[in-house]
Amino acid sequence: MGHGRRGKGSQLLLMADGNGIPISGFLTSAQVAEVHTVETLIETRACVKRPKRLLYDKAADADWLRDGLEKQGIELICPHRENRTKPPLQDGRSLRRYRRRWTIERTISWLKNNRRLVARWEYYPHLFEGFFQLACLTLLLKWF
Repeated sequence: MGHGRRGKGSQLLLMADGNGIPISGFLTSAQVAEVHTVETLIETRACVKRPKRLLYDKAADADWLRDGLEKQGIELICPHRENRTKPPLQDGRSLRRYRRRWTIERTISWLKNNRRLVARWEYYPHLFEGFFQLACLTLLLKWF
């Protein structure tokens, strides 16, 4: 757990496929910016195939992240921030895929049906991450 402005906190990061099935997920401190953990999220995936595209919110709008993922063959699709001073790197055609982001939001809401993930009662982070992985596993078993 990290110490932030409002006290201690942690955040769960999740990667899912187009149907909402969890592929990768882990727990990190709330102090760490999400843009620094995107590459770790891709590396710790459960499937062998590398994703072709990655839909993310405005938190991942960084040119160095786009370049790094492009070298790996992954297209990062995320809207630019309003205060961006550099010229945009993507046009509106690729942002049409961003409309499908509701599937990951739906998956997160499915995971929030577990009370232990809504309110963190565990003191140790490995126990909380274990319950997170258990919730992802039960969500995965519902599909098969």
